Amino acid sequence: MAQRKRILLIEDEADIASMIKLQAELSGYKLHVEVDGINGLRAVEREKPDLVILDIMLPGQNGFDVCRKIKSNPELRGIPLIILSAKNDEIDVLLGLELGADDYIEKPFSPKVLMSRIKAIFRRKRDTEKTAKVFSFGEFTLEVDRYLLRKNDKVIPITLSEFGILKRLLQNRGKVLTRNQLLDDIHNDDSFIVDRNIDVHIASLRRKLGPNFKWIDTVRGIGYRFKLDLSEEVSEAEELVTS
Repeated sequence: MAQRKRILLIEDEADIASMIKLQAELSGYKLHVEVDGINGLRAVEREKPDLVILDIMLPGQNGFDVCRKIKSNPELRGIPLIILSAKNDEIDVLLGLELGADDYIEKPFSPKVLMSRIKAIFRRKRDTEKTAKVFSFGEFTLEVDRYLLRKNDKVIPITLSEFGILKRLLQNRGKVLTRNQLLDDIHNDDSFIVDRNIDVHIASLRRKLGPNFKWIDTVRGIGYRFKLDLSEEVSEAEELVTS
């Protein structure tokens, strides 16, 4: 029998925590709750759960700081993380994604939609782990089976969402992919999604890959394309393609 996935919820509102815990157990997950940022971070370091759900407005230490510390720790950064927050201003959503969160869900929310998002993240990770393939481009390699991006011998840390987007672009090298096509890799059809999330993930990828990274083209009004060769330029004809 497969071991149940372990989820850590860091949430100080008891009613919300109870609702999520019930839905998680009905969905077959094992969920543990911490009610403040300091103990929540300690639990992540100690337990190394399969996924973290993180509120922002927490006593002790706010969720943004907890997210930053998780994603800056080499032993923890590969743990998928969902931010769950009443802070729904665009700047808060963008900050959460910039810090490395794989998803950002605004309160109030549907527990079933939350479980759907979690299921999609686990499915992507499982599919990634089953695939044994290496993509090479310039000084970089993406090792799909090991969930690793390298520049020469140096590992570049990226989030699960960034990994999924980069893999999809490489799998369709030379083709223009719309934002909706790329969003398919970080959400499923039951999820509420916004186009700007893709732009944030792409911008983050470009920063991590360095100022001289020119492989990903922005195709105005459509989406993105991974070049076959650095000498290529996106033509006007290609800008009309929505494969």
